[in-house]
Amino acid sequence: MDFLSLPLNIIIGNIISFFASIALILSCIVNDKREAYRYQVIEALILTVSSAFFLSWTGILTMLIAAARNYLVMNEKLTSKLAIMFIIITLIICPIINTMGLIGLLPMIGIIQLTICNYYLKTIKWIKVAFIVNVLIYAVYFIGIYDIVSCLTQVITAIIGFVSLFKLIKEEKEQKMV
Repeated sequence: MDFLSLPLNIIIGNIISFFASIALILSCIVNDKREAYRYQVIEALILTVSSAFFLSWTGILTMLIAAARNYLVMNEKLTSKLAIMFIIITLIICPIINTMGLIGLLPMIGIIQLTICNYYLKTIKWIKVAFIVNVLIYAVYFIGIYDIVSCLTQVITAIIGFVSLFKLIKEEKEQKMV
């Protein structure tokens, strides 16, 4: 069942993904936990829309879960019960709605990885590490669904995330020396 036509879907999806990409990059640049998660909420909501154009049902579900989860993390309301609920929903529904084989399971892996990290990681340094791992998982997924804009952004974001992480580590070392 085509939403429009596959070539048009890919073009529209990539245009929408461009705006999500901006939010993702901003989330990796900032050094404030709440602000980073605010950008992650925005990115996930935009990617929910683009996932519809790529006909990625697992993408839609996982992006909605990511938006809800990140909103809860941003407001320090992600409890262990909610984290477990998100993981269970993902594990049950994603395989059922997946129509893309192994590529379609990558959003499931990514959402579970980041949900666990969101619950346990409390410092910006480790949150950045989790973001970097997550964007690399999604880079592979996005190339598999022809979301070239998001794939390139994920790779660029990983590089920016590494640079930002190294700067943060350097600043922490300098503060310890003072």
